[in-house]
Amino acid sequence: MIDGFASMAITGYSWAGIAAYPLAGPLLAFRAAKGKEDRARRLERFGYPSADRPHGPLVWIHAASVGETLAVVGLMRELRRRDINVLLTTGTVTSAELVRLRLDGEIIHQYVPLDLRPAVRRFLDYWGPDIAISVESEIWPTTLGELDRRHIPQILVNARMSDRSFERWHRHNSIAEALFSRLSLVIAQSDVDAERFRDLGAWPVAVSGNLKVDGDAPPCDMAVLARYREQIGHRKTWAAISTFEGEEKIAVMVHRALKAHVGLLTIIVPRHPERCDELEAMMVEKGLKVARRTRDDAITPDTDVFLGDTIGEMGLYLRLTEIAFVGRSITGQGGQNPLEPAMLGCAVLSGPNVENFRDSYQRLVRNGNARIVRDAEMLAKAVHFLSVNDLARHKMIDAGTETLQEMRGALVATIKGLEPYINPLTVKARLEPRAARQR
Repeated sequence: MIDGFASMAITGYSWAGIAAYPLAGPLLAFRAAKGKEDRARRLERFGYPSADRPHGPLVWIHAASVGETLAVVGLMRELRRRDINVLLTTGTVTSAELVRLRLDGEIIHQYVPLDLRPAVRRFLDYWGPDIAISVESEIWPTTLGELDRRHIPQILVNARMSDRSFERWHRHNSIAEALFSRLSLVIAQSDVDAERFRDLGAWPVAVSGNLKVDGDAPPCDMAVLARYREQIGHRKTWAAISTFEGEEKIAVMVHRALKAHVGLLTIIVPRHPERCDELEAMMVEKGLKVARRTRDDAITPDTDVFLGDTIGEMGLYLRLTEIAFVGRSITGQGGQNPLEPAMLGCAVLSGPNVENFRDSYQRLVRNGNARIVRDAEMLAKAVHFLSVNDLARHKMIDAGTETLQEMRGALVATIKGLEPYINPLTVKARLEPRAARQR
C-alpha cells in the first residue's frame, strides 16, 4: 500500500515528465552536438524502434553504460542459449559502440527511452517484453510504474547501493518503499547491498556476488598488441585507466617525477574519450610527447604518454602493463571497476574514494592485490616501487588471480535466482517453432 505522500510525489514526477516532454527534443539535439547522443538514432530515446521485434519470448535488459553492459554479457548469452530473444538498452554512445563491437548479431540493441510516459509506453507497446531486467542500480519511476501496470516482472541483477544513494533514498523512505516494493526480485552483489535494498522495501532479495568477476577478460587484437609490445621494448610501463577530470594531471605529475629514474612510459585511458583533444594539449604544453591510439601513432623511445582514446580496447591497454591505477577515486567519487586489471595480470592502485566498488576493493586489498593511495605523491611512490621491484609486483598480481577465483560463481547464482522467470520462457521458446511447423 503506497502512502499518500509517496503517491503524490510519484504522480507529480510523472506529470512533470509529461510537461517536459516537448523540451526533450532540443535537449537531445544539444547533447548530440556535444557527442553525448547518437544523432542518427535519437528517436529511439522517444521509444520509436529502429529494429524489428523478433517472434517469441523476449527479455529486456537495461544496462546504463559500459561497465553494466560487460557485467551481463554472460547472462545475455545464457538467455540466447535458451532460445530467448534479448533486447539490450543502454544510455551512452560508448556502450552502444561496445555492443556493436562485441555483441553484434547476438542481441538487439536500442537506446533506452527517456523516463517520460509517452516514450516508455511507445517502447513497451512495440517490444512487449516478457521480463524486464535492470543492472546494478537503475530505478526509473515512470518505467517501473508502466511495467507494474502491465504486470511485467521487473528484476534488478548485480544490484548495488552506494552509501550516498542509500542515504538519499532513506531520507525519502516512503517514496523508496513505493518504488522498490514493485520489483519482483533483487539479486544483490553483497550482503550489505542486499540489506540496504530490504531496508528500502525490496522483497525478495538474494545475493549472488559480482557478475563482473564471471565475465571474460576484455579482448584485444593480438597483432596490434604484439606491435605495441615490440615498440615499447624493455621500457617500464604503468597505466592510469578510467580517469576523471584532474586525475590525468596527477598521472602526468607521476610521469614527470619518475621518467628520469625508470625511463617510464605512461598509458592514460580517460573514462570519456571525447576529452582527449584537451588532454593532449595539456600534456604537450607540459613538454611531453604523446602518441594516440586513434592516430595509430607509433610508440617511440621518446614517447612519454600513450593516450588510449578508443572505445572497447581496455584489453589492449591493460595487456601493455603490469601496474594499473584505477580512476574516479582521487579527484572523482565512487571509484571504477578494479576487476578488469586484476583479471589481466595487473597490480591495482586506487585512490580512497571507491564506495561504489567497496566489496571488490576490500577483497583485493585484504588479499594483497590492491593498494590505496591518497594523492599524487603516494601514487608516484607506489608506481616507482612496483616498477623496480619485480617480486613485490608479481606477488600482487598472483594475489589478484587467487582473489578472483574465490569470487567466481555470481553468474550461476544469478541464473538460479532467475529460473522461476526464465524457465517458462525457455519452454515457450522451444515449443513455439514446433507448433508453427505443425500448423
